Amino acid sequence: MRSNEQAPVIIKKIKKGGGDGHHGGAWKVAYADFVTAMMAFFLLMWLLNATTEKQRKGIADYFSPTIPITRVSGGGSGSFGGDSVLSEESLSQTGTGGVPRDPAASKDGNQADSSGESGEKETAKLKEVEEMLLSRSGESMTSDQLRRHIVTRVTDEGLLVEIFALDHAPLFHAGTTTPTPILEEILTTIAEVFDLAKNGVAIEGHVATQPVVVAENTAWQLSSGRADAVRRLYESLGESPDKVQRVTGHADHEPVTPNPMAARNNRIELILLRSKR
Repeated sequence: MRSNEQAPVIIKKIKKGGGDGHHGGAWKVAYADFVTAMMAFFLLMWLLNATTEKQRKGIADYFSPTIPITRVSGGGSGSFGGDSVLSEESLSQTGTGGVPRDPAASKDGNQADSSGESGEKETAKLKEVEEMLLSRSGESMTSDQLRRHIVTRVTDEGLLVEIFALDHAPLFHAGTTTPTPILEEILTTIAEVFDLAKNGVAIEGHVATQPVVVAENTAWQLSSGRADAVRRLYESLGESPDKVQRVTGHADHEPVTPNPMAARNNRIELILLRSKR
């Protein structure tokens, strides 16, 4: 090269990548959205499994609108078209607060109300019998010899009258199904009060747990035998045999005290059943 000639200029151009493909960051945003959606989905599944039907109903009602809206505002009519898990019970789809559970009941509008009213009347009737029984027992015997053996309460099944033994006042002779005079007098009072109602009666027998040293555990035979003895005594007081609808022996499986061998667990339960509707 001649000394008076200039060297050629070489320009090198480097083309950098556009950042797409696996070298970009757009996929990270999509992946984060996917993970968030999956986390929300599994959280929803856990909540549905960990809550009761009543709790789920309360949650659904919390998000329900408080003003009447039309059906089209629910979001759609197809699958996943805006319905919640409890859509037919919680969403305001009719403009009156939701779809009733029983469409037939909405025609007359009073089926559920009448059922509730009849239940309230039945409960009031049972409470009246309960008060009558307690007042009658206080008049029939001196001191509290009778009332100390009785506990009453109104349950979903009916009026439960629990007659239980005390340490020095058993209801049956030891190890037998023969009632003592105290049980006979208690049953006489109960029969007089129960006779004022046409409801059926259930009789259930319970016994205390026997010591493990006994050669043969007779809890089942004793509880069922005592329940049947009470049935015979109850019917001998003038009650119709058709009134007793159930006689059951529960052995020692349902103690009411921490000590399963306590005398308090030797008891008879008479239930004035609710009327069948």
